[in-house]
Amino acid sequence: MDAREAAGYWEENADAWTELVRAGYDTYRDHLNTPAFFAALPNAEGLCGLDVGCGEGYNTRLLAQRGAQVTAIDVSETFIRHASDEERRAPLGIEYAIADACALPFAGERFDLAVAFMSLMDIPRPELAIAEVHRVLKPGGFFQFSISHPCFDTLHRVNLRDNAGLTYAIEAGRYFDQADGRIQEWLFSAAPPEEQARHPKFKVPRFTRTLSEWLTMLLDAGFTIEYVGEPRPDDETVEQHPNLQDAQVVGYFLHVRARKAA
Repeated sequence: MDAREAAGYWEENADAWTELVRAGYDTYRDHLNTPAFFAALPNAEGLCGLDVGCGEGYNTRLLAQRGAQVTAIDVSETFIRHASDEERRAPLGIEYAIADACALPFAGERFDLAVAFMSLMDIPRPELAIAEVHRVLKPGGFFQFSISHPCFDTLHRVNLRDNAGLTYAIEAGRYFDQADGRIQEWLFSAAPPEEQARHPKFKVPRFTRTLSEWLTMLLDAGFTIEYVGEPRPDDETVEQHPNLQDAQVVGYFLHVRARKAA
């Protein structure tokens, strides 16, 4: 699958995705992934930042609220429209643009930092996107991103539950097989049945890579890796949001920060 075809799937998902996440149904993002990401993010006050694959702009807005001057891009025109509408409603100085992460429309050494929230694994050739981020970062700038954990988001994956419905293990296999565009259909599990009935399932192209491949992409681009995180919800969070219990068993997300040489 090429980048144009992959972008078409995200354009089709964009309206329903925006509605459901803004209704609070992406509990893994709101109560685990994003809080952990920002807890690890260095001070962004006054820095010029780029958000790669911004979607409807939720995390972009959080980055801007930390004092960064943010430019954000996405391949989906509909996502950019929703994000821009929110910027007009509550301005934070964010500039949005429709663009391909593998061919960023910016001059080299423009940004102090770049982020990518759960977007790189949806790109057919993430190594090109990583190289582009390296190009547009200033010397000494950093790139922090989150992806689905490659060790557990595999082509064979079964959630094993006990008699109480609690996850005790994740059965993972076909780790070394690449899913170059295999379509996965799903909706947010936290959405109630009536909401799920209102929307067709998302159709998400998958492009799996191994952990070593992800790290090698960063090194080949010229980055130095300085932080790796695997967020896990605490008991209090799981008590408030029981569907996150399985994320206490294995790592669902991988966070990495890499830096361009000064």
